[in-house]
Amino acid sequence: MAVNLEKSWLSVLKEEFEKDYMINLKSFLVKEKENGYTVYPKGADIFNALNQTPFDQVKVVILGQDPYHNVGQAHGLSFSVQKGMVVPPSLKNIYKELAEDIPGYQTPSHGNLTQWADQGVLLLNATLTVRAHEAGSHQGKGWEIFTDKVITELSEKQEGIIFLFWGKYAQNKASIIDEKKHTVMKAAHPSPFSAHNGFFGCKHFSKVNAVLEQEGKTKVNWQII
Repeated sequence: MAVNLEKSWLSVLKEEFEKDYMINLKSFLVKEKENGYTVYPKGADIFNALNQTPFDQVKVVILGQDPYHNVGQAHGLSFSVQKGMVVPPSLKNIYKELAEDIPGYQTPSHGNLTQWADQGVLLLNATLTVRAHEAGSHQGKGWEIFTDKVITELSEKQEGIIFLFWGKYAQNKASIIDEKKHTVMKAAHPSPFSAHNGFFGCKHFSKVNAVLEQEGKTKVNWQII
């Protein structure tokens, strides 16, 4: 796993790559491939969330669990799939909530959320890799330690970030956040199994922009083209 990390993130995370858990994680990923398993996303996209949204430009964090595990989907951004792929059910529900929340929002024809990442929305998964067709297969291997460190660094060294935690798994990370410095918004997960339990109607997207406007920051244009 060659680490090609955006320089502002590398400055706060470089020591992590020398720690035992990360060395063990690298060995695990190498063995996965040696044993004939396909791992998603491809190596160059593992740290895509960090590379796409520099440390000092993060305004919003949307935390997912682990990457999509089917061919051609995952590209390192939570809830996002590459263009040309069918929009997954959770993202369809995100678009549905956006259409209700943001006046004039048009449902996109694809599921690539890079345009959000480019505006300071860190689309971070708690686990950054997965074995093909086996959801959750790389959980508990060390990624969670790394991504908790990402969240901790943001909480400690930045101010005014808005964290969107959808579902219990993400909400368990709220304890890492200094809520005196940052805003935490919680809702049900947008999965079809839970979206009706509080994701629909949460209005997180307009609420994010209201907070950003209040802080004198540029609002997120949620419209994907």
